[in-house]
Amino acid sequence: MLHLRLITPSDRTDDVVRLIEKTVGTTHLVVLPGTARNPAGDVVMCDVAREAGDELLSGLQELGLDRTGSIAVENIDLSLSKRAEKAEDEAPGEGADAVLWEHLAEETHEESTLSVTYLAFITIATMIAACGVVLDNAILIVGAMAVGPEFGPLAGVCTSIVQRAPRLALRSLIALVVGFAVAMALTVGFSLFMDAVGLFTKEQLEGDRPQTSFVYAPDWFSFVVAVLAGAAGTLSLTSAKSGALVGVAISVTTVPAAANAALALSFGDTRQTIGSSEQLALNLLGIILAGTLTLLAQKWFWARQRKEFIREPA
Repeated sequence: MLHLRLITPSDRTDDVVRLIEKTVGTTHLVVLPGTARNPAGDVVMCDVAREAGDELLSGLQELGLDRTGSIAVENIDLSLSKRAEKAEDEAPGEGADAVLWEHLAEETHEESTLSVTYLAFITIATMIAACGVVLDNAILIVGAMAVGPEFGPLAGVCTSIVQRAPRLALRSLIALVVGFAVAMALTVGFSLFMDAVGLFTKEQLEGDRPQTSFVYAPDWFSFVVAVLAGAAGTLSLTSAKSGALVGVAISVTTVPAAANAALALSFGDTRQTIGSSEQLALNLLGIILAGTLTLLAQKWFWARQRKEFIREPA
């Protein structure tokens, strides 16, 4: 269930209440006239089944409430109410399958913003992966994958394509390109420093590496895994099952490929630099393709359920 807290101009409260009352899956409606001060107006609260939430939010935006008042949405972790159970039963579909497009856009907007923290995470992840490459240590590679924050901008690109949001697309692409460029450049410097102190050597990079050689050897399996991970990551975002993102993060060779490319570049190994760059590009393409198709499929599915979300007037 979702909890909505709305601030409505007094002259729009009746329209808002009617919309809530005719929406399938709503309950616990509360109206507090004249209690809002900034902006001035009435406070309206209600609970709605997650699978009916997107339709209700769209209706509220059509009423202009996001411009003239306020729409706040919270997840309800526990609701002991027979009325809530009835509302969930009435709403078509399952809550775990529902997509809240506004929530997805907001989440990907935040995750795809180029910030100092984002740059720090992707740089540290790339440096950890560089250590894993030199030591041929799969554990360090997996750790670097888990630390990398690149799925946020990738999800932002997918969302922007489906929602036709050019600003989100530009922001996400900037975060991806600048993030990897900065991380790889700093990792080149890190590799040169480690070489200078005798911790990294060219022999380690070019020697037999059975655990980590895959990061510069792209093949069809790389693309297949990236597609599967992109679909799983998108589903984890839209279904609010964020725990699955950890599994997605350690499934695709993005950060390790960037690290190997930077490391190979610092030692002048053109073959591994090109192979790693191809691996990185292949994985990014697979994730974006799968994520976009997954969102399009979800949008098509819920479009078919649209008429069921709104009750016919009595």
